[in-house]
Amino acid sequence: MSKTLRLSETWFRRGLWLVAIVFAGFLIGLGGRVVDDLPRVEVALQLDDFLDAAGKARAVDLRQRISRAEEQQRQTDAARSQAELQLNKAQGTVQAERETLANWLATRRATQRADQDPEVIARTRRLEDLKQLESRARQAVQAQQQVALDTQQARDAAVAELGRLQDGARQRMAVEQRAVELRVFLYRLALTLPLLVVAGWLFARHRKSTWWPFVWGFIFFALFAFFVELVPYLPSYGGYVRYGVGIVVTVLTGRYAILALNRYLERQKQAEAKPDSQRRQELDYDLALARLAKGVCPGCERPVDLKDPAIDFCPHCGICLYNRCTHCEARKNAFARYCHACGTPRREQEASPV
Repeated sequence: MSKTLRLSETWFRRGLWLVAIVFAGFLIGLGGRVVDDLPRVEVALQLDDFLDAAGKARAVDLRQRISRAEEQQRQTDAARSQAELQLNKAQGTVQAERETLANWLATRRATQRADQDPEVIARTRRLEDLKQLESRARQAVQAQQQVALDTQQARDAAVAELGRLQDGARQRMAVEQRAVELRVFLYRLALTLPLLVVAGWLFARHRKSTWWPFVWGFIFFALFAFFVELVPYLPSYGGYVRYGVGIVVTVLTGRYAILALNRYLERQKQAEAKPDSQRRQELDYDLALARLAKGVCPGCERPVDLKDPAIDFCPHCGICLYNRCTHCEARKNAFARYCHACGTPRREQEASPV
C-alpha cells in the first residue's frame, strides 16, 4: 500500500509505527517489572517449615553436631599435619644417627681400638632415644588419625540422620512448591489474559482508528506478555497440561479462522452481487490501487493479467478495471480519481468501458 501513499504520508506512517514500537517497549518494561514481582506475593518456602516441633528441634541439634564435627575436623587436620611434620623430622634424625653409628661401628672393627667402645655405646643409646622419640611421634599421628576418623564417622551419622529426617519434609515441600508455582501462574494468567482479550477487541474494532499507533503498541505488549511472560511458566504435569492447552488453543484458533474465512467468502459473494459502479465506490481508494499494483482484482482479489490491454473487466467477478475518460477518451484506471492524460475528475456518468 505504501506505493499508493503520498511521500510525506509514508514517512509519517513509518514514524507512527516507531511510536507504536516504543510505546509497546515501555509497556513491556512496566509489565515485566510487575510480572517479576508477582512471586513475592508468596512466602519463600523453607525445608524446616515442613517439620513438626520435635523434628525442628532435632534438626537444629543435628546441624549443631555437624557444625561442631566439621570444626573439630579442621582442628584435627591441623594437629595431624603438625604431628606428621614432627614424625618426619624424627625419622630423618634417626636415619642420620643410624648412618653415623654404622660408620663408627665400621671404624671400630677396622681399628680394633678399645678406647672407642664408650663412644659406640653412647651413640647406640642416643639412637635408641631417638627411636623412642620417633615412636612417640608416630603414636601422636595415629592418635590424630583416630580422632579424625571418629569425628568423620560422627559427622556422617549426623548427616544421615538429618537426611532421613528431611526426606518426608522434602516431599511435602515439593508438593507445596508445585502449588505455589500453580498459584503464581494463575496470578500471571489473571494479569495477562485480560490484556490479551482487550488486545483482541482493539484489533477487531480500532486497529484502523485515528489512534492506531497506541492500539498496535498495546497489541504488541499484550502478545509479548502472554507468550513470553506467561506461556513459559505454564505448569507441565508431565506434558499433559501443555499439550492439552496447545490442543485447545489450536482448536479455538482454527475455529475462528474457519468462521472468519466463511464470513469473508460470504461478504465477497454479497459484494460481487452488487452493481459495478456501487462496488467501485465502496472500495477504499488506496486499497484498490494497492491490489492493482499487486496484479490482483480489487474486488475479488484473484490474479488478473493487468498488462493485457484487452482486459477491462475482471474475468472472475466482472468488476470494471479500466474505462475511458469522458473528456479525452484515454484508457484509464477505473478507480483513479483523475484522468492521467488530461486530469479530468472522475464522474458518475463516465462513458462505458471499452
